[in-house]
Amino acid sequence: MAQQVAIVHGWSDSSASFHGLRAFLNENGFEVTSIWLGDYISMDDDVRISDVAKRMNAVISGRIESGDLRPPFDLIVHSTGGLVAREWLARYYPTGENCPVKRLLMLAPANFGSRLAAAGKSLVGRVLYGWDRWFQTGAEILRGLELASPYQWDLACRDLLDPAGAGTGPYGGDKVWPFVIVGSRGYSSGLRRAVNEDGSDGTVRACAANLNCVGLTIDFTAGMTPDVRPWHPRNGDTVFPFVVLPDRDHSTIVRPLHLTDAPNASPALGNHIIRALRCASPAEYHQIGRDWAVDTEAIAALGGPDGEVSRRLAFLGDPPPASAFHQYLQTVVAVADDQGLPIDDYFLEFFAPEDQDDAEAVYFQREVLEHVHVNTSRRDMRCLFIDRSDLMSGYYPRVQDGQERVVAMSISAAPVGNNVRHFDSSEEGAPGHLIVHREDDEQRETIGAARLMRNMTHLVKIIVPRVPQAEVFKLTQ
Repeated sequence: MAQQVAIVHGWSDSSASFHGLRAFLNENGFEVTSIWLGDYISMDDDVRISDVAKRMNAVISGRIESGDLRPPFDLIVHSTGGLVAREWLARYYPTGENCPVKRLLMLAPANFGSRLAAAGKSLVGRVLYGWDRWFQTGAEILRGLELASPYQWDLACRDLLDPAGAGTGPYGGDKVWPFVIVGSRGYSSGLRRAVNEDGSDGTVRACAANLNCVGLTIDFTAGMTPDVRPWHPRNGDTVFPFVVLPDRDHSTIVRPLHLTDAPNASPALGNHIIRALRCASPAEYHQIGRDWAVDTEAIAALGGPDGEVSRRLAFLGDPPPASAFHQYLQTVVAVADDQGLPIDDYFLEFFAPEDQDDAEAVYFQREVLEHVHVNTSRRDMRCLFIDRSDLMSGYYPRVQDGQERVVAMSISAAPVGNNVRHFDSSEEGAPGHLIVHREDDEQRETIGAARLMRNMTHLVKIIVPRVPQAEVFKLTQ
């Protein structure tokens, strides 16, 4: 019996964009009649991602009851479709039991947001979609897509990470098998180039697409040395297969047949898609994860010291720019006091602890820390975008011989007022700092072993003490 596949599009898109992918699957042994194309509203301001997932569940349940859709089937999603699928799984199949989907192939999913989501309606309308949708761009869905959004944080805590205990999730083992394929080349023509960003496919950052993530709580309330508590991975030791293709942008990542849309593209995209959809066992799933990790590192190496020559050997025509080979990571930080109240006004500083003239700190803030986004609805939540390639090849070589080759972080929080401060009553900033990365972390970089990991998103909850001053309460005899 033919393997059934459903395809779900992203924000502002429709199923019409996937006829080419449908034809590609047909040429590789999938029956056209067994491929379903999903459509949903994403550009009306009243629709949330949870609304789409709820309606998606009703439609899928109806198709299964009628016999048109036979479990288990496979699901291919693009961009925002990744959040829709995850919301559906986390809400209706939180442990993965009895889930009708087996393989979840994610093409450039916005798992941890998109910088473009916070762009003005005029920019989005003009650059990407013309003038006709200025006044409704899907405000609720864009809030969920914005970098450092509370929605993404909440969703990750439901399906990927458990800060409090040992909850289970829907992925890995004999449950749902997610795969992530993302490009790292920006748009190469037209006005769309205005929204390009290094480390992204023009819309989604590679590290934001990766489903593998890390969570930490850093608690300063106990004293100068913070209590660091790693979050529990809900899916055990499962490493989700993830690969970066530097010859694909956000549009061409769904077009394995149409090389005219990406004339310099290799056939790797189609090969990865077919291998994911043909995965037959947990052992094979883990092997694909290992192989794709090797592929991603090999591709990143093409941008090394001899990268220009390597790129010309590896790609037809004009090679991708050097920026397409840099590896990035992002950290989403949420800061609150020990009473649970969010703190909006704080500053994170990164530095080398033994740096006397702050040269390393200046380099990190200017070159390694590429971008900081403050969420528009939750100013206590921020997304820090870090160029790992510059961290390894630029920051650490500047650390002088004999000094510890690490990156430290401190946090400063503004006083609440004259009567309440954060941290010690005589201090406005953190009484100490925390080592967040060591150069030799790269020698033992497995999930959970290092705190800043390549191509990944890190969720970090920082808790600081709220300290009332002596005048707030007194006893006199």
